[in-house]
Amino acid sequence: MHNYEAKVSWTRGASEKFTDNRYSRAHQWAFDSGITVRASSSPSVVPLPLSVADAVDPEEALVASTSSCHMLYFLFFAAKKGFVIDSYVDNASGVLEKNAAGKMSMSRITLRPSIAFAGSSPSQADLDALHHAAHEECFIANSLKSEIVVEPVLQ
Repeated sequence: MHNYEAKVSWTRGASEKFTDNRYSRAHQWAFDSGITVRASSSPSVVPLPLSVADAVDPEEALVASTSSCHMLYFLFFAAKKGFVIDSYVDNASGVLEKNAAGKMSMSRITLRPSIAFAGSSPSQADLDALHHAAHEECFIANSLKSEIVVEPVLQ
């Protein structure tokens, strides 16, 4: 078992009433590595200026976490199979919509990895097996109810 921690901090601005629901959603995420990230609600959820457009929002972070986890396992399995990867770029996206219960939910996360191999590239069957293994082992994907689709981009 591993324990992971993040400190999420928000402070009300001195001129913000708060009870009128017109307060800044800007906050910070601090991680044990010492990195602090500016965060906010998504402007598509809470309009500007109450949100911060150039900060990371939880929805983006969920998509990025899913993509990152899949990538790290893909790299691991590819290395074990003897494939050398020069680059891995994923243009991942997520769909936030109401679920069957009428609640907002990240219903689908689509990963679109474009992978450049050095030397011999894996066959389509090997590539599919690597993505399948990465998806099966990704603990972020294993923690989500969302549909996660991998659509590799051929180079």
